[in-house]
Amino acid sequence: MTYTRESAQDLAMGVLLYMVERPELLGGFLGATGLQPQDLRQAAGNPDIALHVLDYLLEDDQRVLEAAADLQVVPGDLMQARTALAGPGSYGWEI
Repeated sequence: MTYTRESAQDLAMGVLLYMVERPELLGGFLGATGLQPQDLRQAAGNPDIALHVLDYLLEDDQRVLEAAADLQVVPGDLMQARTALAGPGSYGWEI
């Protein structure tokens, strides 16, 4: 699938909701970003959080595979969505 910025943000918000249902993932995400649980609702409305959500998920292959299965997307879609948000080459690879 080809992602627009808007569809990539939608997928990232789906990932965030997926993480909220899994305390171990949410705790890791909050620790990595420095957000507090009470700040999460406000942060979810910030388009920049979408990139952070995808970055956190993409750090671990198992997280990618499990989230993709739950969200019913191809695992590569998560990286494509990230690229749509940040641009090609922004993850250190040329696409």
